[in-house]
Amino acid sequence: MKPHFESFSSKVASTAGQPIAFVIALAVLLAWAIAGPFAGWSLTWQLVINTCTTVVTFLMVFVIQNAENRDASAMQAKLDELIRAVSYARNEFIGVEHLSEAELRNLHEDLRKLATEEETERKVVERLLARRR
Repeated sequence: MKPHFESFSSKVASTAGQPIAFVIALAVLLAWAIAGPFAGWSLTWQLVINTCTTVVTFLMVFVIQNAENRDASAMQAKLDELIRAVSYARNEFIGVEHLSEAELRNLHEDLRKLATEEETERKVVERLLARRR
């Protein structure tokens, strides 16, 4: 079932992002609004659009989330490969997406401090080089 759902969700997510999907949704809403006077603005008339939009929204959440999860996994695999391929990159960053929120915050803070230290060192070197000129 999983491969079928993945294929289905990819197609639906791609189609839902097209301008034609917006035009179709707008046409359905206009048809519903035009039907209002003929339905006497009844509660059933209102219930039709409320039910339809709720069901479509509910189902689209799962379809789009599946597509987003696969996109995020693919992006992570690409980033992991770049880390692995670049000689001076640290391979221990591969898989950090599995860390807890607190661990990620700590890692981010450590990297920020390291970047600040490197920037300070770079400025010192630049000043020394400027004196030699």
